[in-house]
Amino acid sequence: MKIALTLVAVGILTACQPSSVSQDSNNTSATKPSSSIENTALSESERLNEWFAVKYEEDLQMSPMMLTFLGRKEKYDQIDDMSEAAEKKRLDWQAKTVSDLKAQFDYDKLDDEAKTSYGIWIHQYEQALAGQKYNHNQYIFTQFNGIQAFAAQFLINFHKVENENDMIAYNKRISGVATAIEQLLVRAKENASKGVRPPRFAYQGVIEQAKNLIAGAPFIESKNDVPLWADAKRKVASLVASNEIDDTRAAELEAQAKSALNDAFLPSYQALISWFEEDIANTDAIAKGVSSQPNGEDFYNFRLKASTTTELTSDEIHSLGVSEVARITTEMNTIKDKVAFEGDLQEFFTFIKTDEQFFFSNTDDGRLGYISETEKHLAAINQELPKFFGILPKAELVVKRVESFREQDGAAQHYFPGTPDGSRPGVYYAHLSDMSAMPKNEMEGVAYHEGNPGHHMQISIAQELTSIPQFRTQANFTAYSEGWGLYAELLAKEMGRYQDPYSDFGRLVNEMWRAVRLVVDTGLHAKGWTEQQAIEYFKEKTPIAEEAIVSEVRRYLVLPGQATSYKIGMLKIMELRALAEKMLGDKFDIRGFHDTVLSGGAMPLSALELRVTNWIDRMKSS
Repeated sequence: MKIALTLVAVGILTACQPSSVSQDSNNTSATKPSSSIENTALSESERLNEWFAVKYEEDLQMSPMMLTFLGRKEKYDQIDDMSEAAEKKRLDWQAKTVSDLKAQFDYDKLDDEAKTSYGIWIHQYEQALAGQKYNHNQYIFTQFNGIQAFAAQFLINFHKVENENDMIAYNKRISGVATAIEQLLVRAKENASKGVRPPRFAYQGVIEQAKNLIAGAPFIESKNDVPLWADAKRKVASLVASNEIDDTRAAELEAQAKSALNDAFLPSYQALISWFEEDIANTDAIAKGVSSQPNGEDFYNFRLKASTTTELTSDEIHSLGVSEVARITTEMNTIKDKVAFEGDLQEFFTFIKTDEQFFFSNTDDGRLGYISETEKHLAAINQELPKFFGILPKAELVVKRVESFREQDGAAQHYFPGTPDGSRPGVYYAHLSDMSAMPKNEMEGVAYHEGNPGHHMQISIAQELTSIPQFRTQANFTAYSEGWGLYAELLAKEMGRYQDPYSDFGRLVNEMWRAVRLVVDTGLHAKGWTEQQAIEYFKEKTPIAEEAIVSEVRRYLVLPGQATSYKIGMLKIMELRALAEKMLGDKFDIRGFHDTVLSGGAMPLSALELRVTNWIDRMKSS
């Protein structure tokens, strides 16, 4: 996915959905791509790649926030236009590019990589166009995604302040956040008028998160600063410490920040909270799937297709989930018997969930212990990477606790990519407010999913690619990226990890979690399951803490279809690997297979299948 920071992207950024960019164009001073694509000396594929460079730059200029994610400082004082009109403007631009693409280039003259780029560009437009039909089915603000929490995360973590102008831009962006909140609130109100509201728990989450960002100084007399005010003061102090500004200018910049917070940020958040508190009475206290919405059944089918990049129906996905749950249950029983546990699987689940040996203390020392142990697991697997991959990432990875203003008990860990030039590392974020929801035996698998050889590796490699157009490195297809993350958990076993059988059981818990998603997501949105029915199914099939299960089920309710992508993507990658092993025999090279999967950036699963089969053909003839 290209993360244009509009409505959908704000949610995707918090959902373990990566983005990446090509190394060659993140620098502010990088030469802009030439607009000339008429050089007859170039091949058709070379001409097309130049065209993509031009068009992708046009696209980037529509998203000031995306430019920031790439480490660039153009439009550094702006926040994306999040109005429906802006979304329509970008869609019209996409339509024009697709028309130009088809008119200017001969598909048959393109090489395989260029044909893939051609197809992905069109696919992205067609998906955006199809989604317009369901614009008013989207949930704008929820407990799981929404700019009400993301805006502060963006300014604190991604808006770097290295000089006075950067701080001036920061202060203007505080006001820009207020505009974005206002734009999105208009959209939420319109959707509500059409009978589309997220469940009551989502409203409660939005209200809580919004209040967390205005509960303190400078809005009230308090010894505690709100997150943005504390961050603004830290950033100004760093400029003084580096001799960029003097104390007088520092006071002026702090005054600007305080003014933006009081005059723009605070009123926008108060209006957001006020409307949600007034409208909450109209929400469903007992959550329902999106099929209950106007046009909801078609919307869910669209979300399944977009999430999985397949034509699988809800019934097919549900049945596949039931089958995978049964298979993994058998493997779980095998490990239970291996450790000589006396009792059935449910009793083993209880043991895993309650025995103190499987948990860090619910203290700051325990939280530091979780991060430290995670770092050790990642350091160990890094030593094995060259045996399984020819292409290795250059970017650094850090493990962090989620910021307090958006941390949720039991919520899923997630990854956010660094900049292509490495100036900002990739970050694996963990929710550590409730350590009873963070079992030790599951931490290995999660670390490999979010770090190496999972998301950090996949995204960092994509960011460093120079062999494909930059837009490809920024494309997001959840089935590919999350399928890879889940495949990476299993691959780590092949790489010699999970030496403790309880950790291997934790790996199975993580895989079962994703298999259960197939059953529960389709159950909620296509089969009329209640929230409690989904929770009970989850509890029956996994030893996951109830707080985490509730958080998960509520995630599925507000992000219909997204959770199905993980297992669907993993199964496709495993299927393609099995095909390659069968077709190539002694010629099969695990490093070559992995490099083939990772060296093209994210793509639809059908494109990945073609990429792998082309590699198989080349290897057979070599």
